Amino acid sequence: MAAMETISTINFIGTALFAIAILHTFSTKYFEHLAHTHKKFSGILHLLGEVEIVFGFWAMVLVIFMFVLEGSSSAVGYVDSRNFTEPMFVFVIMVIAATKPILEFSEKIVVLMSKLIPIKTEVGMFFLLLSFVPLLGSFITEPAAMTLAALLLGRLYYSNKLSDKFKYLTLGVLFVNISIGGTLTPYAAPPVLMVAGTWNWDILFMMENFGWRSAIAVLINASALTFFYKKELSKINFNAQTKKGVPFALTVTHLLFLLGVVIFAHHPAVFMGLFLFFLGITTAYKHYQSELILKEALLVAFFLAGLVMIGGVQQWWLQPVLVSMSDNAVYFGATILTAFTDNAALTYLGSLVDGLSEPFKISLVAGAVTGGGLTVIANAPNPAGISILKKYFNEKAVSPLGLLLGALIPTLVTIILFRVI
Repeated sequence: MAAMETISTINFIGTALFAIAILHTFSTKYFEHLAHTHKKFSGILHLLGEVEIVFGFWAMVLVIFMFVLEGSSSAVGYVDSRNFTEPMFVFVIMVIAATKPILEFSEKIVVLMSKLIPIKTEVGMFFLLLSFVPLLGSFITEPAAMTLAALLLGRLYYSNKLSDKFKYLTLGVLFVNISIGGTLTPYAAPPVLMVAGTWNWDILFMMENFGWRSAIAVLINASALTFFYKKELSKINFNAQTKKGVPFALTVTHLLFLLGVVIFAHHPAVFMGLFLFFLGITTAYKHYQSELILKEALLVAFFLAGLVMIGGVQQWWLQPVLVSMSDNAVYFGATILTAFTDNAALTYLGSLVDGLSEPFKISLVAGAVTGGGLTVIANAPNPAGISILKKYFNEKAVSPLGLLLGALIPTLVTIILFRVI
């Protein structure tokens, strides 16, 4: 009886801390503002204003409660029971995808493709970064696609004097398109990855039930934003084809490392070994490299690890809520719930339940990816995008409300594709 009470206490505390962490994510811009106005406490306020710190911080508080209430063995056992493969993978893929050879190669591909579109290059590239790159995420994984798209959008577009409204709309479209753009295959989107093996979903199943709908939604979202802001985009001028002198062999080597990490995404001992070897290559050819984004990638990994920790004690209420819904209700329920918790956590909980109908499973995953752009915590790659692009916003912080509003219209488009058509 005492054990049950302790478990219930930890569950309650974990849920309370989870709610506090969510409120904290919506308050980070306020903390950044305070840091600029209260210099005496700017250090701690800057720390609390880093969105990547939020869930790691409150996960630490949760572990402290476990130490106090259950003892060190139970607390350490809980930490050891968590699967941190995804945070480790996102860290590695972010660093590799953001290297100079990979970025230059990606930019050249986008430039070549933009030449096939009968509009100004700067406009065509913007469209491709919000459409082609998110769909490419189905093959190189969503975190890699997010890193490439965010870095190129930041350097080529956000660094120009774009309006705040345009920046938030672009961010919203990017996050939604990345979330749904990874559903053409069963291994690239975290919420799909969590269930594909258990439910025996292959690439044909994904294309039939998700892929074509997602592709149409991605194209509509990217086309609409590009069309309505084509005048602002036309004012931008850049020479995207400037040669940087990276040897072709080094570019191929980087691409092979990227491919190797993607192939062994479920085997941290392998992809971490590849990553260490990769660091050696970047050191040996340092004059062909830009500075590695180790800090940004570590912060994102810390965010996701904290989410894994604190999300692990939410099953007691999330699972009953999900299984009590109808097929239609679970779609909209998952769309809303994923704004407040990682969408992969939702689908993982669903995979633990036996006897679910096929329409229920499809609705659960479809809802999870539909809501993946609404908040920073909704989809695993989102913190990576925030980490890369936040420096282009006021006080170097992204407003959660601004992101939510920017993602609403592309989310509605996705809902129409998944539930109406």
